[in-house]
Amino acid sequence: MTETGSFDRAELDEMVERWLAANDEAERAGDWRPLAEFYTEDATYGWNYGPEKDFMAVGRDEIRDLALGQEMEGLEGWTYPYQAWVIDEKTGDMLGLWKQVYEATREDGSHYALDGIQGSWFKYAGDFQFSWQRDFFDFGNVTALFIELMKDKKMSDGMLARIEKSAPGDLPGWYPIGQAPVALW
Repeated sequence: MTETGSFDRAELDEMVERWLAANDEAERAGDWRPLAEFYTEDATYGWNYGPEKDFMAVGRDEIRDLALGQEMEGLEGWTYPYQAWVIDEKTGDMLGLWKQVYEATREDGSHYALDGIQGSWFKYAGDFQFSWQRDFFDFGNVTALFIELMKDKKMSDGMLARIEKSAPGDLPGWYPIGQAPVALW
């Protein structure tokens, strides 16, 4: 942070480059847990899971174990290419817009991909770490895509196991709307 209370643009741009490189590595490895090092010890990371549930991880350990571990299980073969970034040097707000694309293809050769707008809103804390992240995506489009994958018998065994595990809706980090330990917004 500069003396005026804002962040240096070059540092924010470098943060994006570091984040993108680490995400590429996580996608190749099928393991997103190493990304936890990009968060402060007390960071929070959450998103909405539709009309009844929010997800929230509190602290770097929960981010590693729950958000980047448990919640990413079964998503091997998926990529999240970033399309654009909006960065506010004064506040440290960083908005990354991404797509969610599966390696499997339809009969027409197109990849299964999530329609609509997906993204992450980050709060930069300095020292190449985020103090929080909030993801957003259209849950209806996620549901439609997963149903299409099941009908086409393109769902991986890992993803089927993930769906079965999460079907009851009571995994660690899942909270009824408005009851997460940290506000989603």
